[in-house]
Amino acid sequence: MKFYVLAHPQARQNAIRALNEAPDGYTVTIDEPKLTGQQRKMFYSICGDLQRSGLEWAGKKRHKDEWKILMISAHKIATGGETEVIEGIEGEMVQIRESMATIGKKRANSLIEYTLAFCADKGVRVSAHA
Repeated sequence: MKFYVLAHPQARQNAIRALNEAPDGYTVTIDEPKLTGQQRKMFYSICGDLQRSGLEWAGKKRHKDEWKILMISAHKIATGGETEVIEGIEGEMVQIRESMATIGKKRANSLIEYTLAFCADKGVRVSAHA
């Protein structure tokens, strides 16, 4: 598998050459850049700040992993998307939602901005490293 980042004219030419040389039946995908490690670290840090703040949601304090789920879900709705709640394998309720593993850089920036705005609205102090 070959991977080209279309960052300059030579990279584009290399990708075009690979496309022209590819055997029949191969596939090509052009996709936006995925979120960076720095974006992921910042978002998880903010979720940790929400946990440490002691802010309650639905009547109890939430772990940073729960804040992650809450913020990703809320951001999806706030940006015009949808989520789905279905019955799980053991009869539990499960939310089918967007995943950090597939989110692009632009959407990650939007998610971080949304989460920071939520923190500001709720008076949650965000760490300096976030």
